[in-house]
Amino acid sequence: MRKLILVATGVALVASLSACGKKGYDRARPDEFAVARQAPLVIPPDFSLRPPQPGAARPQDTNPSDQALEALFGGTAARSPAETATLDQAGAASADAGVRSNAGSPSTTVVDKGTTTQDILKSPQGDNKDASVKTPQ
Repeated sequence: MRKLILVATGVALVASLSACGKKGYDRARPDEFAVARQAPLVIPPDFSLRPPQPGAARPQDTNPSDQALEALFGGTAARSPAETATLDQAGAASADAGVRSNAGSPSTTVVDKGTTTQDILKSPQGDNKDASVKTPQ
């Protein structure tokens, strides 16, 4: 008798669990896609747009290097009075435009820092004996 009650209880539990999975028995849930409102369509306020001319250059097609220069240096914007004064004090009006190419030329005069600086620059990296520089006493 005890086995019969356990089997009957087990069958009742299995039947009740299987009833939850039937497609006919489903609670009414809100549709998560129907909750949000759809934005209304908006007509553009300006109808006087001109159609593009065939063969004309597109305004958004610009050289990437020009875009980078404009982003970095601000394009052709007017300089502030403080920036203009700083450039005038530094001698921007009399500066040589090709100074960077002249800096590495053999005719450029440089200050001799001595052999110790050259030895430091030429020495290998690390902490071994070859990487150390002995200065004359």
